[in-house]
Amino acid sequence: MASVCKTRQVKYFSAKRVVEALVTLVAMAILVPAVGAQSLAPLEYTVRFPSPSNHYAEIEMVVPTDGQSTVELMMAVWTPGSYLVREYAQHVEAVTAVTPDGRTLAVEKSRKNRWRVESPGLDRFTVNYRVYCRDMSVRTNWVESDFAMLNGAPTFLTIADSQPRPHDIRLELAPGWTESVTGLPRGERGLSHTYRASDFDTLVDSPIVLGNPATYEFAVEGVQHQLVNIGEGGIWDGSMSAAHIEDIVREGYETWRFFPYERFLFINMLTEAGGGLEHKNSTLLMGSRWTTRDRRRYLRWLETASHELFHAWNVKQLRPIALGPFDYEQEALTPSLWMVEGLTSYYGMLMVHRAGISTREEFFDSLSGNIEELQTTPGRLSQSAAESSFDAWIKYYRRNENSLNSSISYYTKGAVIGFLLDARIRQATQGRRSLDDAMRNAYEQYSDDQGFRPEEFEAVAAEVAGIELLNWFDRAVRSTDELDYEDALGWYGLAFQVDEREDVPAWVGLNTRIDRTGRLIVTRVPRETPGYDAGFNVDDEIVGIDEYRVNSEDWSQRLGLYKPGDTVRVLVARREQLMELEVQLGEEPADEWKLVPVEEASAEQNRNLDAWLGSGRDVP
Repeated sequence: MASVCKTRQVKYFSAKRVVEALVTLVAMAILVPAVGAQSLAPLEYTVRFPSPSNHYAEIEMVVPTDGQSTVELMMAVWTPGSYLVREYAQHVEAVTAVTPDGRTLAVEKSRKNRWRVESPGLDRFTVNYRVYCRDMSVRTNWVESDFAMLNGAPTFLTIADSQPRPHDIRLELAPGWTESVTGLPRGERGLSHTYRASDFDTLVDSPIVLGNPATYEFAVEGVQHQLVNIGEGGIWDGSMSAAHIEDIVREGYETWRFFPYERFLFINMLTEAGGGLEHKNSTLLMGSRWTTRDRRRYLRWLETASHELFHAWNVKQLRPIALGPFDYEQEALTPSLWMVEGLTSYYGMLMVHRAGISTREEFFDSLSGNIEELQTTPGRLSQSAAESSFDAWIKYYRRNENSLNSSISYYTKGAVIGFLLDARIRQATQGRRSLDDAMRNAYEQYSDDQGFRPEEFEAVAAEVAGIELLNWFDRAVRSTDELDYEDALGWYGLAFQVDEREDVPAWVGLNTRIDRTGRLIVTRVPRETPGYDAGFNVDDEIVGIDEYRVNSEDWSQRLGLYKPGDTVRVLVARREQLMELEVQLGEEPADEWKLVPVEEASAEQNRNLDAWLGSGRDVP
C-alpha cells in the first residue's frame, strides 16, 4: 500500500488494532535477524512463445534446492475467486530437468499435479515444460499470434510445501508484440519484461498479458490507474470507457475513503467472451469489442468492472477466514460467498449509478433483474445463501439441467440481501448510517491477514445499525424463507410494478432449444410449472399437440391458440420412444419484480432515496 493510502487508512484503526500492530512490530523486530539468515533464493522463470499460433507457452524454471536431495514441484488446481477444482495440470506437457552443466535428472510424476525431481548434491537445477493455452476465460490461459494471456495458477509450477520466496519472471515476447502488462513490480534490475512476485500467492494473483494493447492512464487521489484494452479493433470506444472507469474508481474512493493498493490495472480482453476476476491490484475482464455501441451491454460491462474493483477491498483484503492463506490443492469452503461476491455485486451496480453513469431507471432495471432472477428460481426454496456459498465448488460451478430447481446463485441472492441490509441499517439509524459504514468498520477490524467468521461480520452490521440482527441474518442468509421486501420499499418509496395484461397467454413453463437438425428439445423443466407437473423431461423432443404435428418454429404460435386452463396432449419422443403427456396449461407469469418509485412518495421517502442513490447526476 502506498504511503498516502496508509495515511488515509489509519484514522479507521481502533485503539485495539493500534496496540496489536505495535505488538506485531516489536515481535517482527526481534525475529528479523533470524528470518534474514534464512531468506530463500528466488525461483526464476523464463517464458517463451516460439510458435504462438500453436497456443503453447514454454517455460524454463531455475529451481533452488535449499540443500534438499529431492525437490517436489506443484501446480495449483484452482484459482482464488473461481471456486472450482479445474485440474490445470492437464495442460502441462514434457516436464524435464537438467543440472547446471546439462546432465539429465530423473523426474517422477508423484501426484496428479506434482512432479518429484532427484537433485542430490545440487544447489539448483533447471526444469523445462510447456503449457497448452487455449481456454478463453478469466482464470485460464490463451496464446495466439496476436496476444498471450497468462494466469499464474495454470502456468507456473512452484516448490511444493515451501516457505514463501520470491518468484522472478522474464518474458520473451513473440515477434510483433511490443508490450507486457501485469500488476507485478519490475524485477530487481528493472529490465523490460522482467517482474518479481514476492511469493507464490502474489504470482497467482497477477495475470500477465502480452501483445499490443491500447492503454489509458489516469490518477485518482494521486494513485495511478490504467485501462488496458486488447483487441479494440477500431470498434471499442477506449476514451469513453476509460473516462467512465475513472468515474467508478473515484466513487470507490468515496465509498471506502482510501485505496488498498499503490496502483491498479483494468486489463480488458475484447475477445467476444465474458467475465471478470479480481486481484489485489488488477482485474482481468473480458467482453465484446462491440459492447460500447450497446448501452445496456455496456452498463453490464461497467458493473462488472465496478464489481471487480470493489473486490480490491472486499475479499482481497476484507475476507472470510477460509479465503487465505490459500491451499492451492484443496477447496476453501466458506458460507460467506454471499457476502464477498453478493454484496460486491450490489455495490457493482450502485457505484456505476453513484458515479453518474447510469440513470435511476437503469439502476432499478439492473437491481430488479437480480430480484426477478431470484424470485423466479425455484431453487430459492431449496437452498439458502449460506448453503449456496458453501457448495459453490460442487453446485454453482457444476450446473446441470436441475440446478434451477435445486440451487441459487450466491451472487444474485447476495446482491438482493445487500440491497435489503443497506435499507435495514438506514432505517434503523434514521438515515445516519448505512451498509457503507458496516463495510468500512468490518475492514478496520478484519482486513489483511486476520479474516472474519460469519458471526463477526454480522456483529459489525448489527453494531452499525444499533439493533439486533441475528434473526434477520438467520432468515435472509441461513434459511430458505422468502425475503421480506416491505421495509426497504417503504423506506425508499418504491414498489414492484406488475404488468397489466388483457390477454394472458397459455403457458407450459418449459425451456427449449432448436438443435442442429431442427428438432425442438426441452432443456429445462422448472419446478412449479405445468410442464413439471405433466412429467416432461430434459432432452424430450416435442413432436405434436393434440394429434397434430408441431415443428420447432410454430410451437409458441400453436400454444397461443389455447387458453389458460385448457388441457392438451403433447406428443414427445424420449430416447426414440414416442409417448403422450397430458398438460393443463397455466397462465404465463407476469413480470412482477420491476422496482419503480411510487408517485405519491413522501418528502421523507424522497430524501431517503436521494441519500441512498445520490441526488443524481443522471445521464441521458
